[in-house]
Amino acid sequence: MVIVIGSDHAGDSYKRAIAEHLQSAGHLIQLVGSDGTERYDYPLASDSVALVLKNNQAEFGILVCGSGIGVSIRANRYPFIRAALCTSEEMAQLAREHNHANVLCLGERIIELSQALKIVDRFLEATPDNGERHVHRVELLGTKIDSDC
Repeated sequence: MVIVIGSDHAGDSYKRAIAEHLQSAGHLIQLVGSDGTERYDYPLASDSVALVLKNNQAEFGILVCGSGIGVSIRANRYPFIRAALCTSEEMAQLAREHNHANVLCLGERIIELSQALKIVDRFLEATPDNGERHVHRVELLGTKIDSDC
C-alpha cells in the first residue's frame, strides 16, 4: 500500500517514526511537509498530502502536528478528503468503518508514540462499512451546506 505522511515541525518526529514502522511492514511511503524541527506551517503539510491524494499517488494519508487539530481542519477543506483526528484505536477503526476516512490525523504532543503506532495500524487494517446507513451519511458529508447557516 502507498501512504503519504505529512507533518509540520511539531509532528516531524512522529512522521519519521510512523514512516519507519510502515516501511518495515512492507508499505511504500512518501514523506511531505517538514524536514526537521525548523518552523513549517501545518496548513502547507495538509495541502501537500491533499495534492498527493488528489493525483492518486497514494491510497491513504497520515498527518501529524502538535495536536492534530490544525492539520485535520485544513485537510477537511478538500472535498475528496475525510480526515479524522484520532486519539484511540477505536476512534481510528470507527473513522474508517463508519466515516470512510482516508486521512488519519495525530497529535504528537497529545499521545505517546507507541499509541500512535497502534492507532495507525488499526486505521489501515479497518475497512469501510458499505451498509446503506454509512454510505448515505458519507454522501451527506460531501454535500454543500446551505449558505444561510
